[in-house]
Amino acid sequence: MSDQDIHSSRAFPVSRERLYDAFADPAQVALWWGPAGFTNTIHEFDLRPGGHWRFTMHGPDGKAYEQDKTFGEIIPAEKVTFRHHAPVHGFLMELSFHDEGAGSRFDWLMRFDDPGEAETLRNFISKANEENFDRLQSHLNLHSQPL
Repeated sequence: MSDQDIHSSRAFPVSRERLYDAFADPAQVALWWGPAGFTNTIHEFDLRPGGHWRFTMHGPDGKAYEQDKTFGEIIPAEKVTFRHHAPVHGFLMELSFHDEGAGSRFDWLMRFDDPGEAETLRNFISKANEENFDRLQSHLNLHSQPL
């Protein structure tokens, strides 16, 4: 990893395939994506190389945060990459799914275009990603049978 990278990872007591489905299904990802207190409106979710993911994150403060991403590499239940387009916070995100024990591990690697921006945002994003994983865990608890 480089100074441009922010890495987050968590183990979940579900299969890699179930974890991938929670991301690959726009109805599910809308329920858990983002830090605590956020909700999502998905406008487009075309999970294929070159496909777009456009959505609005609604913050607990009432602000709307428009998101525009373009998918790159897609290997179901293994790897998804996307480019985050914005005037700020430009980065490439790699999501990877790994078997681990009786469950699986979800790894997120964010590679920022600007290393200085990555350093400035590192603590904030690391905390927000943990909240995101907490929301995913709650979603999986409600909608999955443990292994």
